Amino acid sequence: MKVRPLDPRLLRYAVSARWFLAGGAALGLATTACILAFAWLITECVTGAIEGRGLTELSPYIGILAAVALLRAGLVYAQDLIAARGAAKVKSELRLGVLDAVRRLGPSFLAERNSARVATLLGRGMDALDDYFSKYLPQLILTVIVTPIVVFVVLLSDWVSAVFILVTLPLIPVFMVLIGWATQAVQRKQWSVLGDLSSGFVDTLGGLATLKIFGREFRQVKRMRSITTAYRVQTMRVLRISFLSSFALELAASLSVALVAVSIGLRLVDGSLGLSVGLFVLLLAPEAFLPLRQVGANFHASAEGVAAADDAFALLDDARKIPADATPALDHGALVSGVLSLRDVTVDYGEGAVAAPVSVDFTPGVLTVLAGPSGVGKSSLLAAILGFAPYSGSVSLGGHPISSSATERGWLAWAGQRPSLSMGTIADNVALGSDKVDLGLVGRALQLAAAPELDPDLPVGVGGAGLSGGQAQRVALARAIYRALDRRCAVLLLDEPSSALDHATEARLLDGLAAVARTGIAVVVVSHRQAVIERADSVVRISPRSAVTV
Repeated sequence: MKVRPLDPRLLRYAVSARWFLAGGAALGLATTACILAFAWLITECVTGAIEGRGLTELSPYIGILAAVALLRAGLVYAQDLIAARGAAKVKSELRLGVLDAVRRLGPSFLAERNSARVATLLGRGMDALDDYFSKYLPQLILTVIVTPIVVFVVLLSDWVSAVFILVTLPLIPVFMVLIGWATQAVQRKQWSVLGDLSSGFVDTLGGLATLKIFGREFRQVKRMRSITTAYRVQTMRVLRISFLSSFALELAASLSVALVAVSIGLRLVDGSLGLSVGLFVLLLAPEAFLPLRQVGANFHASAEGVAAADDAFALLDDARKIPADATPALDHGALVSGVLSLRDVTVDYGEGAVAAPVSVDFTPGVLTVLAGPSGVGKSSLLAAILGFAPYSGSVSLGGHPISSSATERGWLAWAGQRPSLSMGTIADNVALGSDKVDLGLVGRALQLAAAPELDPDLPVGVGGAGLSGGQAQRVALARAIYRALDRRCAVLLLDEPSSALDHATEARLLDGLAAVARTGIAVVVVSHRQAVIERADSVVRISPRSAVTV
């Protein structure tokens, strides 16, 4: 992995980082002025006392010295304040950017990756950027500003000491690069193991009931213990390298300052260097090495955040590759009664076409079922209509082309195979996305979704906790129906809506979907169940070769 002090993608995806760097640069210049003034004032006080000047004569220097010390303390506080606020803003921007990237990439992206890893990236990963902004970047800015200016001032005062500093100073970056490679390698492994730990824990919780039924829950204890042990080992490796690298950097900087001090001492003894110049240079020498040394030390504290940010940038880069759609936004009101038309639509995820080209029309007021064997591409066809899957061909509504980037779907309501419910009441979940909850419409949507027995005020946990599988599925269906009726959507797409329902409940649901279709909405259902196919007004059978309308 290439070691980069500052990833330029940070400035691209987080505008607040630019203001943070600008503020850090201004504070860095002020800090440099304080360092030079402090060294000069200390030199004047010490040499003045040696020369026999009294306290009255030195008191102005002492007063200014105290003011400079207070000013430097204030600059440190301001730097910490800017770092904290900058980190908060940048984390917020990156989180929103990653969420938007996931939305643009669509469910196909999450299907290829574990959602727990994305959640870990948005949570722990983004929080790890605190050290990057509060420790690493401020020191990096000070290194760029303070070190060159201090070395230049030393060069003007004593060129011999400047030569020692210039010769020994590059040793620290060399150590930093060598140690940085090792640190990033072990940190990347630690971050990967953390992702495995998060996804394994979520998968175990999700399948705990099944594991319990088959008596396999105790095997997961051994698996989780193995993953946590691997994470502990990787964490200790990171700490070991951090301690060793800090020792190496401190040793290199101390030896470098010692060489300067020995040179100054020898020249003071033989009288070739004045006391004021020697003391001034000796006070500045550590300041030339300190920022660079702190950069190396703080890099390890921020390594986890750097690893997480690299994953976030990679995800944002993938989303950026999706071309902007030039299709104009739909006039929703004018397209309510339009026909949804697909012409030669073929879904291709980059590994060849999923199914044969499909050409079909979905008419308002008609309940249409997409049928066919498993794996033939029914759900992929729905994903293409939603804008979640790359496809060739054309999709139009009422003669107007539909955007393929999934950025404009006001004409559409849909429910997938997995009900995604959030914490709140059933009414909150049904009316999700609406400005206000219409309890009358919530009741009607639940009735049409064959769930009239569910109390809209019933609390629901994360992921539908507290509801059975069939109940959660019907709440998700009610949410799609609510949106379709509330926003006068032209199309309602449903993917296997009755997979978790018994025959009686399925029959009531089909009655509700037929009633929705009679309002003028084109209802499209993906299903392989015979009862659903028999109730359809139109059946489109998808096969590996073609699509046939019955």
